[in-house]
Amino acid sequence: MSNSNDPMVFGKDEIVKSILGKLERHFGCEISEATNNQIYQAIASTVRDEMMNRRAASRGIRKKSGSKKLYYLSAEFLVGRALHNNIVTLVNEDNYIAAFDELKIDKSLIYEQEPEPGLGNGGLGRLAACFLDSLSALKLPAMGCTIRYEYGLFRQKIVDGYQVELPDNWLDNGNLWEICRADQTREVHFFGHVERYEENGRERFRTVGYQTVLAVPYEMPVLGYDSTMVNMLRMWSARSPKQMDMTKFNRGEYAQAMEEKALAEVISKVLYPEDNHEEGKELRLKQQYFFSSATVQYAVWDFLKVHGPNWAIFPDKVALHINDTHPGMAIPELMRVLIDDYGLSWDDAEDITIRSFAYTNHTVMQEAMERWPVHLVKNLLPRIYMILEEINRRVCDRLWKVYTGQWERIGRMAVIGYDCVNMANLCVSMTHSVNGVSQIHADILKRITFRDFYLVEPGKFVGITNGITHRRWLMQANPGLTRLMDDAIGDQWKKDPERMIDLLPYADDRSFRERFYQVKRENKLRLADFVKRTRGITIDPDSIFDAQAKRLHEYKRQLMNALHIMMLCNRILDDNNFEMPPRTYLFGAKAAPGFWRAKLIIHLINTIARYVDNNPRLSKMIKVVFLENYCASVAEALMPATEISEQLSTAGKEASGTGNMKFMMNGAVTIGTMDGANVEIFDAVGNDNIYIFGLSATEVEAGYATYRAHSVYETNAQIRRVMEQLIDGTLDSGNPHQFQELYHSLLFGDNGNMADPYFVLKDLPDYMMTQSRISQDYLKRDEWLKKAVTNTACSGVFSSDRTITEYNERIWHLTPLKL
Repeated sequence: MSNSNDPMVFGKDEIVKSILGKLERHFGCEISEATNNQIYQAIASTVRDEMMNRRAASRGIRKKSGSKKLYYLSAEFLVGRALHNNIVTLVNEDNYIAAFDELKIDKSLIYEQEPEPGLGNGGLGRLAACFLDSLSALKLPAMGCTIRYEYGLFRQKIVDGYQVELPDNWLDNGNLWEICRADQTREVHFFGHVERYEENGRERFRTVGYQTVLAVPYEMPVLGYDSTMVNMLRMWSARSPKQMDMTKFNRGEYAQAMEEKALAEVISKVLYPEDNHEEGKELRLKQQYFFSSATVQYAVWDFLKVHGPNWAIFPDKVALHINDTHPGMAIPELMRVLIDDYGLSWDDAEDITIRSFAYTNHTVMQEAMERWPVHLVKNLLPRIYMILEEINRRVCDRLWKVYTGQWERIGRMAVIGYDCVNMANLCVSMTHSVNGVSQIHADILKRITFRDFYLVEPGKFVGITNGITHRRWLMQANPGLTRLMDDAIGDQWKKDPERMIDLLPYADDRSFRERFYQVKRENKLRLADFVKRTRGITIDPDSIFDAQAKRLHEYKRQLMNALHIMMLCNRILDDNNFEMPPRTYLFGAKAAPGFWRAKLIIHLINTIARYVDNNPRLSKMIKVVFLENYCASVAEALMPATEISEQLSTAGKEASGTGNMKFMMNGAVTIGTMDGANVEIFDAVGNDNIYIFGLSATEVEAGYATYRAHSVYETNAQIRRVMEQLIDGTLDSGNPHQFQELYHSLLFGDNGNMADPYFVLKDLPDYMMTQSRISQDYLKRDEWLKKAVTNTACSGVFSSDRTITEYNERIWHLTPLKL
């Protein structure tokens, strides 16, 4: 609904005039001659004008009021396409759609012209984007801070069933939404050596002989829903201060003349460069320090501009939040700036730093706990390493007073130990708050991961369950369900998403359930059309849509899903009388380029898809589809159409998950383990409206000492058969041993480690029985629709508005701006 009385809201005629005018001025053409991309740019710049009008109305209020500001540092912000989202956030969709109708513009085609920003990969980045959306909606002053990756992670192409990585050239035609703030460029220094000197009787330090990289900021506006509040996502781009060495160029050394520029600017080329070699490790560390340093420098500069050098109030005016350990180098960087640049004592700088920083942990997986080799940090960041050494000395000294004589324990907790800089220990030691992202995750942090720290400072640790922005994942992605909810319970839920619970009585309303079904079917038809256009694959909208869409990792257990499909195929082929509701299995996932096993699982899924398609009996009941290059815009088509949400992580391994919340909000029913936020979904919807299977987290912990995968193989004929089919040519007679590595890892393990460390075979029988129950329950249409409506009605508690409110009350203590 549009607010036609608001002078800042563009009316239909104003929008039409703007689009036509921009086509004439920018491209010299009329709308009848314009390409879809030119029309997109004209519409997007019109929307941007309306957003900037609102920003102008509230600009400077935070500085005038002296309010506290949050800097949210994250290596990823998976923001998704902006055009449609911004139109929804402006609460002006009616006028824009009316303008599109008058100009005969197909909005779906135009929305697809926008490139997907390559600023993120998975849940970490999507969460950060949802947080910025909610911060703006709640009028809390904040800035998101990251790197302006030129090529993103990668564009995934499936070739002969395998993942192939291609550059994601999302910036080829520029980014219409960003604003370059070159006047706020910062210098970031690498290498060199540290000199000691004395000044006014104090020992001081300076780095000399360093290499300089310029951090050039670009900003994308994030508008608050139905508001003039605009926060910024700041993206730092790496530039060399020296464009070209003319002396070398004039000697004919053309490549060498550009070498310094290329080495500097590679920092902001790619998200998560492969780090299984020394050069990759160095580049990743450069990236992390680069955007952390630039952000800290800017935050200090902004503080001084508003408050002057009143350092005592810095933590009351500046909150710095580290989203996982990637920005952890911001901690010693703030220490460096305060001590070296502004002359504060160590004790004052440390107090300010600890009171200013908070840390969110996102994983209990040891492989993801970043550790940097000492020689790498010492060489690349010599002054930072000196500061880390002193932090480590003081941390260990404090720990010695608690754990006297327990050297091994203190060594595990040290910031520098075993020839590595332990970033998680740094973040826990030097922040005032550490939070997990679900209640079970926070409990594991306290009991296991950071137990020794928790015993020293129990008040520092909190659990705040993740959330998603309902504005993108329901209002934008599922307009049919949005209209249905408005008709039933009014539109108050849009600003107060926990009012979605008002929908719960409608689960018992037969007429409402029928309309809910029609919305779901329309979304299934829309997804079927998308899959046909993008993959050339036909899927049956009358089949059950069952989706597992998330980053490919062993603990997320896409392999379990694939093995179950193979077991189902065996049952269908063995029993001519067996029938089941036709089901379409939809997978969306990217595997890290160097993670061979994850890529092999993708190949297995695609091989199963081909095997099913080539068998007439199987293809009547099963369809397997791998959605290429899974990203936010693909998710926006997938989530509203899905009926079964696969959340299969090994219990205790998934910190929270947010895909589970998006599927739930759109009326999908979850099948999952009691892991991450699944536990709280279970609490919200009740046992009758979710399908739980598998070991609990405590059973998994105990299982590391007792579980033997081979015993499952030997005692379960169905599992034994499907395991043999991985290597006997059933799936591909031309290459029968291509999945030998998966077979070996499940039954024998790697390099002396336990077999099946994620308990795939152990949980598989229970998973199969639960899936069979789902197939039976789905046939009871009324009962199934009750489950679906209940899931939507109970999903408001998983809005990121609730999450951000909780962060603010417990950690940040920001004051909403009065606009």
